[in-house]
Amino acid sequence: MQAAIGKYRWTICSLLFLATTINYLDRAVISLLKPFIAEAFHWDAVAEIKNYADIEIVFKIAYTIGMLGAGRLIDRLGTKIGYALSTLMWSISAVAHAIATGTIGFGVARGFLGIFEAGNFPAAIKATAEWFPKKERAYATGVFNSGSSIGAIVAPVSVPWIAIHLGWQWAFIITGSIGFIWLILWFIYYEIPAKQARLSKAEFDYIHSDKEEESQQNNKSVEKISWAKLLSYKQTWAFAIGKFITDPIWWFYLFWLPDFLNKQYGLVGTQVSIPVAVVYIMAMFGSIYGGFLPMYLINKGWPVFKARKTSMLIYAFCVFPIVFAQLAGSVNMWGAVILIGLAASAHQAWSANIFTTVSDMFPKKTVGVVTGIGGMAGGLGGIVLSWAVQKNMFVYFEKLGKIDTGYYIMFFICGLSYLIAWIIMHFMVPTLKRIDL
Repeated sequence: MQAAIGKYRWTICSLLFLATTINYLDRAVISLLKPFIAEAFHWDAVAEIKNYADIEIVFKIAYTIGMLGAGRLIDRLGTKIGYALSTLMWSISAVAHAIATGTIGFGVARGFLGIFEAGNFPAAIKATAEWFPKKERAYATGVFNSGSSIGAIVAPVSVPWIAIHLGWQWAFIITGSIGFIWLILWFIYYEIPAKQARLSKAEFDYIHSDKEEESQQNNKSVEKISWAKLLSYKQTWAFAIGKFITDPIWWFYLFWLPDFLNKQYGLVGTQVSIPVAVVYIMAMFGSIYGGFLPMYLINKGWPVFKARKTSMLIYAFCVFPIVFAQLAGSVNMWGAVILIGLAASAHQAWSANIFTTVSDMFPKKTVGVVTGIGGMAGGLGGIVLSWAVQKNMFVYFEKLGKIDTGYYIMFFICGLSYLIAWIIMHFMVPTLKRIDL
């Protein structure tokens, strides 16, 4: 059947996967360079935590601000130009980290990186809505979103080695330059389905087989719908609250996992590469197969909302065992690594589905801006978590010499967050009802 329909949409998904990989590679680099930077600028243990937390809070504030306009801008410019502009600017910002000379310099570079990286997910989710029918979107989202895990795998394998042999500045320059290569591929292969000459008619018809969506495509008012109007729908708030609660947990893994392995088990430099890579390899499989489960249930005849909600509840329960990570790690470090990997895998599966709820509930022409609203909420959640937990709680327990207690509390927060988010979303939108604009 796939051969008869055509597979060009998966070429597009591959481009989205590659962009997301680069996005997270650029985002993760600094977490692995933290010991090198601390040594270069003579930070002690407390100053290292405080300065690093401040730098990451700047990133999250900038990311949140970027989300204010990223979705709207991409809806206005179109996926092709909007995505390209975002990638170009975040790649320049990533390379610019190499010229930082202290906390302020890194803060400025991280700020620009956050603003422009905000365009990735609104653009990728919009492209998925343009190129895939509804029943395939969670799976396609899971595939491209697995790039966030691949980026986090590539980083620990390559970044410490580059820093040791070439210097920490070159780690930023080399990883940041990869985005320029992606831009060439993007302009060669991407175009919307209606303008893509490589697309067969059979595949075009398959992509546009959701009649419910196509009936709204000519509604001109959709193009100009305001934030105020979108925020009047409980569907928008359900998505935003879900992102506010769960996005910060993934950022915690991304930015603090190397620090946890260092403080808890004494791993330094390239020693963190294998355990961090294992966590994100597990997360990659969670992303891909997290999208497969709802597609399987829908093909079995389940309503879309029931398949999506059931899958998300399963993934929420799969995160919970992380509360026992340090208990397992007291027996063997790999016990903690595996439970963190399971939680990261479940997060990616959850993420593939919560992103897809946007195209389940909203017309294609508003997908970018609604995704941006949710991303902004996730950024706000990240700021709150970084300030309350990582900047204050971690510093407090570091001064007491009990940083392991801080991580225990953080893992407990991780374990409960997804169940809380699922309950709130379920009661706000029990059937993921599609809005009528």
